[in-house]
Amino acid sequence: MTETTVGIGGAAESTDMVLNIGPQHPSTHGVLRLRLVLDGERIQSAEPVIGYMHRGAEKLFEARDYRQIIMLANRHDWLSAFSNELGVVLAVERMLGMEVPERAVWTRTLLAELNRVLNHLMFLGSYPLELGGITPIFHAFREREDLQHVMEEISGGRMHYMFNRVGGLKDDLPAGWLGRARQAVAEVRSRMGVYDDLVLGNEIFRGRTRGVGILARETVHAYGVSGPIARASGVDFDLRRDEPYLAYAELQDVLEVAIREEGDCLARFECLLEQTHTSLALADACLDRLDELPPGPINQRLPKVLKAPEGHTYAWTENPLGLNGYYLVSKGEKTPYRLKLRSASYNNIQALTELLPGTLVADMVAILGSLFFVVGDIDK
Repeated sequence: MTETTVGIGGAAESTDMVLNIGPQHPSTHGVLRLRLVLDGERIQSAEPVIGYMHRGAEKLFEARDYRQIIMLANRHDWLSAFSNELGVVLAVERMLGMEVPERAVWTRTLLAELNRVLNHLMFLGSYPLELGGITPIFHAFREREDLQHVMEEISGGRMHYMFNRVGGLKDDLPAGWLGRARQAVAEVRSRMGVYDDLVLGNEIFRGRTRGVGILARETVHAYGVSGPIARASGVDFDLRRDEPYLAYAELQDVLEVAIREEGDCLARFECLLEQTHTSLALADACLDRLDELPPGPINQRLPKVLKAPEGHTYAWTENPLGLNGYYLVSKGEKTPYRLKLRSASYNNIQALTELLPGTLVADMVAILGSLFFVVGDIDK
């Protein structure tokens, strides 16, 4: 005889609840789903469910030539398009053994730092918004527009610049552009104090972030977390300083790596803000250097059909959100045989499985937003 229980009565109090956050939750910066197991108001386990935006970019790389793959590469982290392009062209140039003109090296460095500021400003504005503070996002977009104007003038694009080329850059700088870029950087710097006063000086913001979502250094190493999130947990690593590329070897006296030991949400925000100040200083140093350089080429002349020699290489850069790497395998054809993308957000978001268990549901959005990720950078 089989006995079936129809009503559970008071047993519901000891039953775990499974809560889905997403896949269209407004605080997830795209289509991300979190599967949480709750015990009352406390999270017992968390599983990031990814793949909703997957576009198969790595496979598409194999069907595009070395000029066309730039268009695919700059779209996974749509806030860091210039930096994404940069990793691809550095990998191809390394395969070709190509040296780019000095003018292109310094201009790339300048544009990479301006792109870093654009990325960081978005998160400096959107993170307080997720915690209930709407004002900072208006300031962030005003500052972004100043920089977007000069980026759009030089490239023609507002988000997907398509300005890098194998061997240099698409075009030389427009007449008077350096002066307009310097003015934009100065205007943004003059208004950056609002984030110290309005955000970091806000007791509600500090109450929601201090001591919340502490990421241990061991977890950073275990999951391959990088960028400002890793440095907020005391991991002192920045490719621009530790393995310089572009012109960063000559900018070591300006480059200051922001480090915190606390590893909480507040430390991650502080690292992001301090890194923005550093990027503005680096942009000024690049503008000074470009003013001193004599006129010259901005790119190398390439054959009509560009083929990389047979072999493989790995090029990585310090993208705004962390380490971005491209593993390129060539069979000597005009298209890559294989191009594997190592994106920062993919590794960073996996740390949620360690960060969220034991925390309150009310702190979930504060922790999630402090990881500063782009879902396209996860799903590629």
